Amino acid sequence: MAVVGMTEHDRAVQRLRASYRALPDDAPVRLAKQTSNLFRPRQVAQAPGLDVGGLTGVISLDPVGRTADVQGMCTYEDLVDATLPYGLIPLVVPQLRTITLGGAVTGLGIESTSFRNGLPHESVLEMDVFTGAGEVVTATPDNEHADLFATFPNSYGSLGYATRLRIELEPIGRLVALRHLRFDDPAQLAKTVAEIVDSRVWEGQPVDGLDGVAFAPDELYLTLARWVADAGEAPGTPSRPSDYTGQQIFYRSLQERETDLLTAYDYLWRWDTDWFWCSAAFGAQHPVARRFWPRRWRRSDVYYRMVTLDQRVGLMKRLDARAGRPERERVIQDVEVPVDRLPEFLSWFDDAVGMRPVWLCPLRLREGDDGPRRWPSYPLAPGTTYVNAGFWGTVHVGPEASEGPLNRAIEAEVTRLGGHKSLYSEAFYDRETFDDLYDGGNLAVVKGRYDPDDRLTSMYDKVVKRR
Repeated sequence: MAVVGMTEHDRAVQRLRASYRALPDDAPVRLAKQTSNLFRPRQVAQAPGLDVGGLTGVISLDPVGRTADVQGMCTYEDLVDATLPYGLIPLVVPQLRTITLGGAVTGLGIESTSFRNGLPHESVLEMDVFTGAGEVVTATPDNEHADLFATFPNSYGSLGYATRLRIELEPIGRLVALRHLRFDDPAQLAKTVAEIVDSRVWEGQPVDGLDGVAFAPDELYLTLARWVADAGEAPGTPSRPSDYTGQQIFYRSLQERETDLLTAYDYLWRWDTDWFWCSAAFGAQHPVARRFWPRRWRRSDVYYRMVTLDQRVGLMKRLDARAGRPERERVIQDVEVPVDRLPEFLSWFDDAVGMRPVWLCPLRLREGDDGPRRWPSYPLAPGTTYVNAGFWGTVHVGPEASEGPLNRAIEAEVTRLGGHKSLYSEAFYDRETFDDLYDGGNLAVVKGRYDPDDRLTSMYDKVVKRR
C-alpha cells in the first residue's frame, strides 16, 4: 500500500469540494461509493454523489510516534498492509477487510481488542470532516469543533464525512498465540470475561485480544489472544502457524483444539475469510466446493455482493415459496448488553429467535488520563463491561416477515437489559425511543450547526425511516 502524501490528499479534497458545488441546491448530499457493509434497505440514488475516489489511501505514517494519518475511504485492509511492516496495527481492527476508517468511526466497529481499547473512534486524535455546508473542519477533543468530534461517532453520515483521520497505533507481535476456553454455563463465561477485562491477564499470561462464540446453550468458547514474536514464546501451541484460508475453517477450530498459532495478518482477518460462518449459505464451506472456490473470492465483500444480488433477484424468496416454506425475516444485528446480563440475553435469544452460532466480543470505554470520554451518539456507561453479541442470518416467520417482528423484539429486550444495538442493519425504533437511546436532541443541535441547510439526511431518517 503506497503512502499518498498530503499533496495528493489535498487534490482529492478539492475534487470532493468541486463535486459538492456541482450538485443542485436541493439535491441530497451522499457519497458516490459502490461498496458497503450496511444491511438495511436503501433507496436507489438518482442524483450523482460526492467524488471520494481519491480518498482511499494512507497519507502518512509515524512509526516512532505510533500514529497514522489516513483518508476516510481507506479500508482497514489497506491500512494494515501499510502498518504491519512496522510491527504496528490500529488499536481496533474491525473484523472485515473492506470496512473503511471513516465508516468505522461514523458507523462504529468492534473487535477482540475492544475490551481494552474501546471502539475505533476512541483512538482518533483528530479528524477532518466535510460537512453538509460544504466545508472541511478539523475537529479535535478540545478545539472549537469538539462538539462535532464527540457526536460524529455513530452519526452515519448525518453530520458529514471524514476525509482525514489521525489515529493511534500499537505494537503487535509477528505471531498470535490463541487459547480456546470452553464453558457449558453462560454465567461462568460472563464471570470469566469480567475478570479478564479487569485484569487483562489469565492464569499468569497477558491477554491482548478477547472474543468468543456461543455454539449452543451449553457450548460456549472464549478465545484468548496473545501477541508473540515467535512460537517459542507460546509453549503448548503448534510450532507453525495454522492456515484457515484454505480447506480448514477458523470458527470450527474453536471446537477442535485448545490452542492455536496464527500469523498476525491471519489473526486480524480470521473472520473475513468465511464472513464468520456465513459463507456456508453459499456452499463455500463444502469440502468439494471449497477446493475449487478461488482463495481470492473467499472474502466478506464477495459474499456481500452475492447477498445483494439475491435481494435484487429474489431467488431465495422464490425457492422458499415454491417449497411452501414461510417467509424469512433477516436477523442481522450486533447488540451490546452489560456482561452480567449476557446469560439472560442469550437465554431469551434462544427461546425467541433460536439462531446459533452467536459471536461474543467484550468491550469497555477506553480509559484515558482523565477517565473514559463520553460519546453522546452511542452512550455506553463508563466503567461498565459490555459484551457484543453478533448474529447474522434469516428466520422463517411467515407473512409478517417484512414487519420485522423478531428484530423489534430484540430491540425491546436489549433496551430492557440496559444495552444498545449498532445501526448498520435494519432498525424499527419509534422516534422517541431512538432519540432517548442515541441522544437525538444533541444530534439535532450539532447537525443544525454543521448542516444549516439540512442537506444531509438525518440519522433517524437514514437508519430507521423506510423510503
